[in-house]
Amino acid sequence: MDKQRARIDELFAQGGLGRHETFTPRYGWLKKGFDAVARDPNVFKKDEAIVELGVGKNMVRSIRSWCLAFKLVKSDGGNIVQTDFGKSLLSSNGGWDPYLEDDASLWLLHWQLFIPPFEAVSWPLAFNYCNLLSFDSRELSKIIYNAGQTYPSLARISPKTYQRDASCIIKMYVDPENKDLEIECPFMQLGLMHKAEGKNQVSFNTAFKPTLPPSIFAAACFSYAMHYLPKGQKTVSLQQLVFGINSPGVAYKLPETEAGQYLNDASKSMKGFRLVDVLGNMQLHFDEPPKQLCLKALKKFYRER
Repeated sequence: MDKQRARIDELFAQGGLGRHETFTPRYGWLKKGFDAVARDPNVFKKDEAIVELGVGKNMVRSIRSWCLAFKLVKSDGGNIVQTDFGKSLLSSNGGWDPYLEDDASLWLLHWQLFIPPFEAVSWPLAFNYCNLLSFDSRELSKIIYNAGQTYPSLARISPKTYQRDASCIIKMYVDPENKDLEIECPFMQLGLMHKAEGKNQVSFNTAFKPTLPPSIFAAACFSYAMHYLPKGQKTVSLQQLVFGINSPGVAYKLPETEAGQYLNDASKSMKGFRLVDVLGNMQLHFDEPPKQLCLKALKKFYRER
């Protein structure tokens, strides 16, 4: 576990902040940016990107950042290219959900913020380290700022950048009271955060998530194993999957009982893994490599939905 934590700390230290230019991902942005990269890997560097994407200059940078953060595209020798994951999800020719019409795809994209590289490292810092019952953007900013001080590269970043990130996190997930004042972000639909009692107070929603499919949660667990467990490890405790740093339980704000039920439900329709009770401790056992299981779970879900 110490090696795993050291690895995550190393990855956090390489993360980025504030690259979204204060904009949450808006409807159509991810598909627009993804398609533009296919036409021109240098599109985000060109002045013509404003016309190509139909948005302002700051929004061009934001679209680039969000496409990177969600692992739809990646940097490759100075260019930006589509990832295999991005092609699988957003390709107009056979993609699972090109226009992100299914809430399941938003849950899947949200998980991408918790695997490296961390283009928007404030997101995992907030979900991992904010344990307050309710908070406002100022309090959330202080939490992620303090967490960032652990890493020299993040400690050099201005507190104002952390403040902008905290505000963006809340805007991304909390449904505004006055929709006329805010262009709706699709991730509000997930219900991960909601307004709480008190002025400007919000809370994480730790209850059951009705729109999160068991197969998507299982895929996140397999993805977690791919990125954070030692190669060849065939088991991981349910407790680690729920409470471990950058775990699916932390990302989705799920209690242990609900997480176990999701995995149990997923195992009924898919082979290759088992949820096993070992002396009262539930463990997820992999009969196939986690990378293979992750792709298998996603293909099966989108094929049958």
